[in-house]
Amino acid sequence: MTRRRHNREFVMLAILLLCLYTRSFAQQPRSTPQTQAAPQAQTASEEPVVLDRVIALINGEVLLESDVREEMRVAVLQPISVPAGQNTAVNAAQRLIRRALILKQMKDQKQIDYSVSDDEVKKSLAELRTQLPICREIHCATEQGWQQFLKDNGITEKEAEDRWRQRLEILKFINIRFGAGIRISRQDIRKYYQASVVPAFEKLKEKPPTLEATTPRIQEILLQQQVNSMLRDWLESLREQGSVQILDPAYGQSSGSDDEGGGA
Repeated sequence: MTRRRHNREFVMLAILLLCLYTRSFAQQPRSTPQTQAAPQAQTASEEPVVLDRVIALINGEVLLESDVREEMRVAVLQPISVPAGQNTAVNAAQRLIRRALILKQMKDQKQIDYSVSDDEVKKSLAELRTQLPICREIHCATEQGWQQFLKDNGITEKEAEDRWRQRLEILKFINIRFGAGIRISRQDIRKYYQASVVPAFEKLKEKPPTLEATTPRIQEILLQQQVNSMLRDWLESLREQGSVQILDPAYGQSSGSDDEGGGA
């Protein structure tokens, strides 16, 4: 009788231990997925996917590598097309840096009205469509040709208008900021006429126009030359003040002269 009771108690104990083991196993996470997940996590850590990266800081604002790629893409909207060999990431980054420095000054110098109207933007864009070399091949002056140009280069109409508006605002700001104090003398105009205009027409064996007829155009050219010179010095001073910090040496130095690989 005692032996039978002991046997019954042993069976009950075995059943209890089996139940406890089953509950413990059910509560534990499966070991097989963990074993499979570990190599995946390790692979992800060993081969990270870089979506974007910061290449420079301009007045505390970040310049991303994706910004540079975007600038290269829309370079077709430059009035003087950037040659394919010069549309590099370095030149695109320098254009962005110059533009960012100017935009910061535009924001700070609120006394200068550099706004442009919608009509000015549309009129200027219409002129651009007749001047871009690549546009002449597909007749961008027509609406169909312009839409084809935008589609071929992955640019939306709003993107083109916004980009062109910003460019016009920058040019207006520069002319007001630097052009107001510039005076072109009659002597400078005559000197340019004799050194540049006359030889150019003589080379073509044609009679040059009169000095009086070319004075407005010469004055505009000399004004732009002086503005460009003052602008380069101004941008140089902004860079030397520590406004630009380039984090990737491949894109240049944190201070120094800009390249000439494109405009604003």
